[in-house]
Amino acid sequence: MLDETHAPSARAWLASANQGGDFPLQNLPYGVCRRKGSAGPFWVGVAIGDSALNLGALSHRPVWATLGPGLDSDLAQQAARAAEADSLNALMALGPSAWQALRLALFRLLRADAAPALQREVQACLTPLDDLEHQTAVRVGEYTDFYTSLHHARNVGQAIGNGGLVPPNFFWMPVAYHGRASSLGVNQQVRRPVGQVMAPGAAMPVVGPSQRLDYELELAVYVGQGNAQGTPLPVAEAESHIFGLGLLNDWSARDIQFWEMAPLGPFQGKNFATTLSPWVVTLAALAPFRLPFERAPEFPPPLPYLDSPALRRVGGLDIELSVTLQTAAMRQAGQDGETLSRTNFRHQHWCIAQLLAHHTLGGCNLRPGDLLGTGTVSGPTPAEAGALIELSQAGQRPVALSNGEHRAFLQDGDAIALSAWCERPGAVRIGFGSARGEVLPALS
Repeated sequence: MLDETHAPSARAWLASANQGGDFPLQNLPYGVCRRKGSAGPFWVGVAIGDSALNLGALSHRPVWATLGPGLDSDLAQQAARAAEADSLNALMALGPSAWQALRLALFRLLRADAAPALQREVQACLTPLDDLEHQTAVRVGEYTDFYTSLHHARNVGQAIGNGGLVPPNFFWMPVAYHGRASSLGVNQQVRRPVGQVMAPGAAMPVVGPSQRLDYELELAVYVGQGNAQGTPLPVAEAESHIFGLGLLNDWSARDIQFWEMAPLGPFQGKNFATTLSPWVVTLAALAPFRLPFERAPEFPPPLPYLDSPALRRVGGLDIELSVTLQTAAMRQAGQDGETLSRTNFRHQHWCIAQLLAHHTLGGCNLRPGDLLGTGTVSGPTPAEAGALIELSQAGQRPVALSNGEHRAFLQDGDAIALSAWCERPGAVRIGFGSARGEVLPALS
């Protein structure tokens, strides 16, 4: 799974890519952006150091035939021209061979030993990240949110008083519901939702602003090539249909959600907003951070359609994640946000290949750009909880902040930022950027 694009000794000719940030030469994530305040079209960019490379512009420059052996330069240029658009969908539809050819070409163009003439051609297509604004990188047709963390399921159960009981189906399949693609966005301002709520002991529900607004720390899984309707994806092939991963905040109005969700699951408690990170980190970039996918012996093993030797060997991912809260008072005082929790994706009960295999088991056809949420990522200790409902014990123990404020649930003006990164000895650290959203007051 490793090749020259993962070499820890490789350096870029762009100095900022060698200074330990999220976007070194070994990462090369994709996003869709344009200059701030511009009325021009959005374009597909590749993040490198403190800049973004305009892939469509680069596709027409004379760089593709001079990149050395072992590279299909025609396929790489074809992939770059598929990115001459305002979304990644066309590139994602080309499949792994095209993705890999483009990654290798970009790596060689940006590597420190690239010819000066090539460097000049690439330099002409770079824009500083600070000068850019973003839209969602993918035109998402369908969005499915899973529920894959046993720790999250138990923590929420204990917080709401059911003793941490987990439904028996959780241990046999990745449980999910279909979400709302139209309210996905990046760098969102999230209007506090209004909905129907039933207070404990009340005779009838009331309609009003949610008083229990929460975030959920998740990863976004972006589907590349789809599958034909009626044709399930074998788990051993599922990852070849995954283009990459990003961050996802599945905002949740807990009071609305808990009243409405029986028997059909979440609806208005979830559909008002879902915040994505601007950058999509490819599965290829994550190759150095693979882990065996292991499950404790007290749990049932996956059914055969959710199991394979390759999955057991390298199906897991070592991804660190964190949540930061900046209150309105912190912002006014010039203070940075405060970390609420930190966890790792390795703790999930189900892995990303299993999500695709189960999603398509009954014949569902996935398409390029479809999005799967992993569900809240929580770890085994209280400090690793991926949602406020866990950290505050459903509001019974509000979280104390360093400036004297407390949070049982989110207040107006609160800004949540999710972050993720991968690092281990012998590999270059890569990051995902962040997914940021700010809570606005409900409409009167």
